[in-house]
Amino acid sequence: MHHFQAPASIFPRLRRALLCATVFAVSGFASAQALGAGEAPLQSEPASGLTRKPGWTTQRFAVAAANPLATEAGHQILNAGGSAVDAAVAVQMVLNLVEPQSSGIGGGAFMLHYDGAQVQAFDGRETAPAADDEKLFLGADGQPMAFFDAVVGGRAVGVPGVLRMLELAHQQHGRLPWALLFTPAIKLAEQGFAISPRLHSQLVEDPYLKHDPIAAAYFYQTDGTPHTVGFVLRNPALARVFKLIAAQGSAALYQGEVAQAMVDKVRQHPTNLGRLSMDDLAHYRAKVRAPLCYDYRARGKDYRVCGFPPPGSGTIAIGQILGMVQSPTLLPGTLAQGLPSPEFLHLYSEASRLAFADRAQYVADPDFVSAPGGDWMSLLAPDYLALRAKLIDASDQGQRMREAPAGRPGAQRVSYAPMPDQTEHGTSHISIVDSWGHALAMTTTVEHMFGSRQMVQGFLLNNELTDFSFSPTDAQGRPVANRVQPGKRPRSSMAPTLVFEKAADGSLGPLVLSGGSPGGALIIHFVAKTLYATLNWRLNAQQAIDLPNFGSLGGPILLEQARFPSATVNALKARGHTVQETELTSGVQVIQKTAAGYFGGADPRREGVVRGD
Repeated sequence: MHHFQAPASIFPRLRRALLCATVFAVSGFASAQALGAGEAPLQSEPASGLTRKPGWTTQRFAVAAANPLATEAGHQILNAGGSAVDAAVAVQMVLNLVEPQSSGIGGGAFMLHYDGAQVQAFDGRETAPAADDEKLFLGADGQPMAFFDAVVGGRAVGVPGVLRMLELAHQQHGRLPWALLFTPAIKLAEQGFAISPRLHSQLVEDPYLKHDPIAAAYFYQTDGTPHTVGFVLRNPALARVFKLIAAQGSAALYQGEVAQAMVDKVRQHPTNLGRLSMDDLAHYRAKVRAPLCYDYRARGKDYRVCGFPPPGSGTIAIGQILGMVQSPTLLPGTLAQGLPSPEFLHLYSEASRLAFADRAQYVADPDFVSAPGGDWMSLLAPDYLALRAKLIDASDQGQRMREAPAGRPGAQRVSYAPMPDQTEHGTSHISIVDSWGHALAMTTTVEHMFGSRQMVQGFLLNNELTDFSFSPTDAQGRPVANRVQPGKRPRSSMAPTLVFEKAADGSLGPLVLSGGSPGGALIIHFVAKTLYATLNWRLNAQQAIDLPNFGSLGGPILLEQARFPSATVNALKARGHTVQETELTSGVQVIQKTAAGYFGGADPRREGVVRGD
């Protein structure tokens, strides 16, 4: 590993920049405009405003993250000669402070990294403790628990993975010393940061966090109401943990007093204890997996799209949707008056239903479940997608399929039962390109808003195990692929994505973009929309992100509330679709390669910004 010796001046530069960013964040967030008062039952984090973003042009490097303070920390690391991975470490630690509802060292992450020659998939997904079994989420009556009965407490806490993953990536691709990367977060934790409108809105909405004594003392006033927007929040406990990690590496979290505090919190919960152990933490390992890369053709140009393999389900579903919508048997996707047309939305949602059926049937931790046909790429094979696309009625007034069954992409018969519908939540996304042209896309999560609502040493623990199927079998007794098993990683919809031009010899050509989004299962649609719009409609990243969101999880078509004309809604209903208009709060971050450098886009639905030089 090559290290860059940072100049001594970086520390005051970081401090000045972060303090300036605090002022910028408070003043900038104050202009957020409310979207409306509709509930969004499919999402863990309610909408907190819509603030138009300009898009950002940079020349040498760029970093996009979900909060300006986190973006600024990454920018300072890049400016000091750091790599994309170096910047990602700094960004994640600051996000732990300023966006604790979404991610942190108590959770997990997927990272795609491109070093100029190859793409690696770093898997920091949480694992089920060794003492857990497939009945984890069954009540005394043998029926699945209610969601929040499972979430709140110790039961759903998985072994966190993000820190081990970042350390592994840094060992391979870091340029600055590990300890230096924690400087921005340590200073913010000690000196304090202003509570943003989004964090405040999540605290107002959540009924569970205040029942944890440590969280209540940190986030709330003595009368039980959250601290106000702009209140300067200090976290000396987390600053101390960051200092330990900076000095000792990830061992400071996975062994010793911090690990014991996590285990005690989980195993001693008064009403919903879990089974996390010191051995679980000590034996956790991040993995490096081969990415899933597939060909995609748009507007006469060939691309290679690279994403995360199982236990990630996002890349497979996105690739299936894009492949089916592009099938010669279907109409080309169009924009009508700047918005996706009813024809396109019909085709897209039908392809989505087929993709989600395959996802429910097949996708789980590959260390426990075999891919259909022995290869996950069987689900993305052009011939298979063409066959699936023929199930979609693409006529002028094509009607909705009655059923959207799972397909058979391989010769092997599958004995698993499809996973029942189950809501997923949470997450945050980071995209970075450094001055060497190395790029990463990292999606990071504690699962639900504020995770398990259990706070330890200044950070929150995840509830990631609720991404497993609560029901281990179907009525016939067939096992669900994504059921709980000891040491298993739950299926995830996180979809960090890197897109490249396809070289003449079929290899990776120049980088096109790095992107991803939070949003639970809806991540699949937020990322697919962005890819389709940039590659087919030739919109820039900001224009693509700004388009209204849409999608289907297998049931109704979901349309972003108040963003589509009534004529579109009526046209979809005429095709047999049930339409649900709701808040679809994406958090897409994208960095595009341009002739002059880079162009970054950030989602107007959240607080993210892009910075670079």
